[in-house]
Amino acid sequence: MNISHLRTPSILVDVNRLRANVRNMQAAATAGGLRLRPHAKTHKSPVIARWQIEAGAVGVCCAKLGEAEVFADTGIEDIRLPYPIHPSNADRVARLVDRTRLSIITDLTEVARQWSAAMTRAGRTLDVLVKVDVGFHRCGIDPERPDAADFVAEVGTLPGLRLKGLLSHAGHAYHAASEDELRSIAGEEARLLADVAERARTKGAVIDEISVGSTPTARFSAKTPGLTELRPGNYVYFDRTQVALGAATLADCALTVLATVVTKHRDRVILDSGSKTLSSDGARGAGNEGYGGVFTDLESVSELDANLRIERLSEEHATVRVLNGHTRLAPGDRVRIVPNHSCVVSNLVDEIVLVDGCTVVDRLPVAARGRIA
Repeated sequence: MNISHLRTPSILVDVNRLRANVRNMQAAATAGGLRLRPHAKTHKSPVIARWQIEAGAVGVCCAKLGEAEVFADTGIEDIRLPYPIHPSNADRVARLVDRTRLSIITDLTEVARQWSAAMTRAGRTLDVLVKVDVGFHRCGIDPERPDAADFVAEVGTLPGLRLKGLLSHAGHAYHAASEDELRSIAGEEARLLADVAERARTKGAVIDEISVGSTPTARFSAKTPGLTELRPGNYVYFDRTQVALGAATLADCALTVLATVVTKHRDRVILDSGSKTLSSDGARGAGNEGYGGVFTDLESVSELDANLRIERLSEEHATVRVLNGHTRLAPGDRVRIVPNHSCVVSNLVDEIVLVDGCTVVDRLPVAARGRIA
């Protein structure tokens, strides 16, 4: 079947680009002597997770326990949640520990002690890593605090918990303005983690893992000594943001949204793909404006139409400004859109359509879609 026969909007994933992205990131991690643990929140598909593991990944990361439960149900044997989880979820965590090699993070003394008590009561041992704030200022201990190493060492003594090491996420890399700034962020992340690890070891802590995760910095982190694990997620699809940050080219972007022109008025055309398909995430990176880039050549999907800018989204429609006032697009014509943020698009649909160029080769359910708890 050709994509011209699909209902729109449809989420297309070029299987050849996806497979190449999986191979390339695995090769980069392997060359740097690091384990690769992809973040599955990007694709939310156990099938794609299997492809990543078959290529050499040690396991996956999940954003929420609900996602982890979906992946554990399909036999994924090593799952990490690099976000804080409250001990009120101890019953679910205990069940997961029985089915998969589960690890979580902690960054507060009281919460770590609550997890210790909960796991001791449940008769389980839970792998944990201490999250370190390397500049994003969302979660993690402050590495500059004098007592940071004391906290890490204490976690290593708590019954019911098994300290694995340190973990970070350089989310501020998404706001970098240059290649040099990205390189600097990756280097500073590694330096801060190494410092905390060294101080914690002098307190008796065993630090076996130093784990980092961010697609924009992955190409630099893979070559940085002292790290043990990479956790990028977006690389499997890439998107317009990653292109702007230099992590990918348009030819690497595997996920596009197939949309139809439904009407045309003067200097604008309207597509049938709004915020319920593209998401309302704004563009990041220099020169990125609007809510996605438009390909009018459905086959090559390598050069954006610079004359078209998606300037506004309603729930079901996209308003596309025709910058020079003229376009050959007419009602019924189709375009492919590279979104600003592919991870969000995955969570908006029930299935993706795998394609080879313009040929449909398969459909995959987005099995962990909507698992927000």
